Amino acid sequence: MTFLTFILVSFLLLSSCGDTAQYPLGSKENPIKFLFTPSVESTSLVKNSAELIRYLEKNTKLVFKTSVPTNYITVIESFGSNRADIAILNSFGYLLAHSKYGATAEAIVIRNNTHFYWGQIIAHRDSGITKIEDIQGKNVAYTDPSSLSGYLFPKLLLDEKKIVPKRIVFGMKHDIVVTMVYQRQVDAGATFYTAPNGPIIRDARANVLTQFPDVEDKVKIVRLTQKIPNDPVVFRENIPRDVIEKIVTAIISFSRTEDGKRVLKSMYGIDGITIATDSAFDNLRHVINSSDIELGDVLKK
Repeated sequence: MTFLTFILVSFLLLSSCGDTAQYPLGSKENPIKFLFTPSVESTSLVKNSAELIRYLEKNTKLVFKTSVPTNYITVIESFGSNRADIAILNSFGYLLAHSKYGATAEAIVIRNNTHFYWGQIIAHRDSGITKIEDIQGKNVAYTDPSSLSGYLFPKLLLDEKKIVPKRIVFGMKHDIVVTMVYQRQVDAGATFYTAPNGPIIRDARANVLTQFPDVEDKVKIVRLTQKIPNDPVVFRENIPRDVIEKIVTAIISFSRTEDGKRVLKSMYGIDGITIATDSAFDNLRHVINSSDIELGDVLKK
């Protein structure tokens, strides 16, 4: 065998070994890739997602592999490069993944007995900001360019009033944006809002209560956005229907167990998961289509 032939044969053998598509999806050689969006602290996500995966593997007899990418856009793009089979995305991220890569929503999370949440514009108590018009010429922190509650819907509120901030930064996570406002690194910020449970706050400020017990006094809500559908459980295009149904059934079953309730609450503040379809996001599409937002432009940010 010549050296050139040896190199060619070796290359073919290595390529064959790395081609997982020849193995059934969910096998040890071709595990189902479950990605988790980094909207909260990644160490907690890794720890809690491990419990979810153990339950799924036990109850579906499938093998999974998890990862927590650095941002929303990476998760979305992973659906176009076969690096993601499932992800719990925010709703705008889902619209991007569906539009560009044919991903489908098969379930939706429940928080506080509802399928909806809001975005909020927050400011430090001593910032002098009492209404969104006061943000003109001020420093603003958003979360992620594909976040509806932490960027797109709050930005729409400012755009409608022709408000132009002096400087815009992206904190990438809701708790980081709250911290930036609390520490006066910026004048205002945008994060998710969930209605309080009596005197107990449940919006993004609650994520830093341990670190900043007085955050509710120091950081105030200036304005809420329109309602936004909760996060869907999204599947890559062309995954066999029986595999999808098996996984969705197991995820919903997990969300009804005591361990599942604890884990999902710790991960994304989830109280439950139920079946959903793409049509649940039609109103959101209408809002976005009636604005100046272009789905493709968000992926470029």
